[in-house]
Amino acid sequence: MSDAARLVDAHHHVWDLAHRPQPWLDEPGHEPIRRTFDMDDLRAAAPRPVAGRSLGGTVVVQCVTSVPETRELLALAERDPLIGAVVGWADLTSPAIGDVLDDLRAGPGGGHLRAVRHLVQGEPDPEWLQRPSVERGLRAVADRGLAYDVLVRHHQLGQAVRLAERLPGLPLVLDHAGKPPIASGGLGAWEEEVRRLAGHRQVRCKVSGLVTEADHRTWTTDDIRPVWHVLLSAFGADRLMFGSDWPVCVLAGGWNRWAATVEDLLDECSAAEGEAVLNGTATAFYHLNSPATRTL
Repeated sequence: MSDAARLVDAHHHVWDLAHRPQPWLDEPGHEPIRRTFDMDDLRAAAPRPVAGRSLGGTVVVQCVTSVPETRELLALAERDPLIGAVVGWADLTSPAIGDVLDDLRAGPGGGHLRAVRHLVQGEPDPEWLQRPSVERGLRAVADRGLAYDVLVRHHQLGQAVRLAERLPGLPLVLDHAGKPPIASGGLGAWEEEVRRLAGHRQVRCKVSGLVTEADHRTWTTDDIRPVWHVLLSAFGADRLMFGSDWPVCVLAGGWNRWAATVEDLLDECSAAEGEAVLNGTATAFYHLNSPATRTL
């Protein structure tokens, strides 16, 4: 598939509950996705082109704090040509973080490791990303040419801003736009912090995970549009990337409904801006056009 016709989904998950439990799925409200999802399910769920582009590449993202899960995702990427990159997990606080990353990259599919992520949204420490042990771990990530996916809730965005200030050489991407409080309203504080974060040129942002921050049953494109306008103004299209957050998005409409919403939002953009959001930003950030290699 040519780049001109390719859609990149920069954020999705897979899991096999028979092989690796996902304890977070036990939380109330997750019943619709409390089953195994694999790449064939993604292909079946995502038949709709976006602005004439068909799904031609993806970035699969870790779900649990497990190095073995990351190994499984890397091995999956080795087998499945649709996956161009893996965002894995390793313990950033461990003195052995560098050795763990090196070992992951030396194993099956290790050349697909492009970034790491930690579930900071669940950390009660308001300065978790500023812990000396975490910063040491993130420097090891940067030293290996890897990026960091920032998963925080809107009230934790200050941590992400300080991280960007303190580690300017670490490429960052904000997952799910920092989870703006769409359902409850009041985007002012979120917008202020997002604009501060966007002031750091090494930061990108995923247009993903927004529907599950809205009312799952009643949201419309008009609920999403104010967030989109902030992101487009703050980052510019060339620093935004489309992500489905599938299968989590099933809780609030599914892959195709979200894809149709993004297509509507892009109506006000130029063809070049649409290319960036739907392909170019993710391709550049995650090195999707580079062959999988153990030396990124």
